[in-house]
Amino acid sequence: MNTPRLPFLDGLRVAAFALLIPYHVGMYYVTWDWHVKSPAASSTLEPFMQLSSPWRLSLLFLIAGAACHGLFAKHGVLGTLKDRSARLLLPLLFGMAVIVTPQAYFEVLTQAPELLPGDGGYLDFWARYLQGGELCRGDDCLDLPTWNHLWFLPYLWVYAVVGAALASLKLKPRAIELPAWAWLLAPAVPLALLRVTVMPHWPTTHDLVHDLHNHLQYGFVFAVGWASRTPLAQGLWPAALRLRWVALAVSLATWVALLAFNARYADAAPPDAVLVAARTLRGALTWWAIVACCGWAQRAFPRETPGLRQAAAAVFCLYILHQSVIVLLTQALKPLALPWGLEALLLIVLTFAVCALAYLGARRVPGLALLLGIQRRPRVAGPAVSSAAAA
Repeated sequence: MNTPRLPFLDGLRVAAFALLIPYHVGMYYVTWDWHVKSPAASSTLEPFMQLSSPWRLSLLFLIAGAACHGLFAKHGVLGTLKDRSARLLLPLLFGMAVIVTPQAYFEVLTQAPELLPGDGGYLDFWARYLQGGELCRGDDCLDLPTWNHLWFLPYLWVYAVVGAALASLKLKPRAIELPAWAWLLAPAVPLALLRVTVMPHWPTTHDLVHDLHNHLQYGFVFAVGWASRTPLAQGLWPAALRLRWVALAVSLATWVALLAFNARYADAAPPDAVLVAARTLRGALTWWAIVACCGWAQRAFPRETPGLRQAAAAVFCLYILHQSVIVLLTQALKPLALPWGLEALLLIVLTFAVCALAYLGARRVPGLALLLGIQRRPRVAGPAVSSAAAA
């Protein structure tokens, strides 16, 4: 099956993953729960965090769906299973055993140091971490080992395998001819309904098993991404390009409306009708922002370039490393007592630099490269959707 290449998908994927570093640096400074917290944590950055939090991960699953279709078209079910297992499960296992451990250690050290084993050192904690089980303070328990930010990998593996299995049935999807505006509205409806009806009963857990709302949401956008590489939904990309200004305006307006809702009901329970309306907007915003991103990416990345190829090759490794690097840097910089704005900027710059240097070194070590999700084989032009297939 020959499908035309979409070079802007690499750029979109790089941009989406690049958002993760400033976002997770921001998590250090807001009042929301995270592994470590700054002494200067406040609500100042929260409105800006809410600008991307409704859609950034759904966007990655949409891109992954489009990429996995190309992988399946080239390698079939068994090839997809082999590739996804090597590219996702090996980094997951290595990440849980080695990369994520500092996050758990400093979470316990800064929030419940009495739970640390032995003399409280990192090696004692690491040995306890690998034994598994729980560390509990009352009803608040930390499961060991944990995948933390790497939850994306098992979810994507499941969706890729299910997608390949369904595609192997060789159903012949018919082209759906929709007006451009329908691509802005139709996929937003199920996302809004899920937010209203499922999310209140199945809040986010990222534990793979008890995470129904996220599976329905991410599975849906993954399926849309997959279908966009078939006649069924190939109209998505030209519609996104045409509607990029409208989608951007609607997304920003919805963001402002949700900020107003949060401010109005910060200390009071909203009426049921208002709460339903807010959840509807929040669910729809996920799709509207994705359309805006897909449209503007086609303008920003109209063709493949050497620089884009290099960034696309590095971004998955940076994703695996970035959150642990952030946590380690926060602890290293804390004694300096820098103004929080300067410290945040320094954390972003240093995280990008450390992760980039780690990638440049690891890509030369075959075994380590595989464990960090780095593809060392040369890229071959073909029907697949380039290196975006990594995630």
